Amino acid sequence: QVQLVESGGGLVQAGGSLRLSCAASGNIFSINTMGWYRQAPGKQRELVASITVSSSTAYADSVKGRFTISRDNAKNTVDLQMNSLKPEDTAVYYCAVDSKSVIWDNYRTSWGLGTQVTVSS
Repeated sequence: QVQLVESGGGLVQAGGSLRLSCAASGNIFSINTMGWYRQAPGKQRELVASITVSSSTAYADSVKGRFTISRDNAKNTVDLQMNSLKPEDTAVYYCAVDSKSVIWDNYRTSWGLGTQVTVSS
């Protein structure tokens, strides 16, 4: 079983910055893609950014140029640097990690509990 611990959420004014961090631990043989999702009230969960084991990244159009995702493969961590935050970025942000516990297993997605990000206007 894999545990994900997120940190770094909070309240910030529009134009400000926050950095989210997520650490994966537990029964991990290898990790493939790591990512951040968000869910605003009344909306579906959406992908914000993802990063592969070779550090290829993908971003939602709404955050391109403002958010940067990074990972540390040695520490099994993934960070999301969020700059120029807007009120519409307000949501619960979830870390997601695709991992497997043994070499012959399939990758499975684990989710964090989420961290609240609130951007005031």
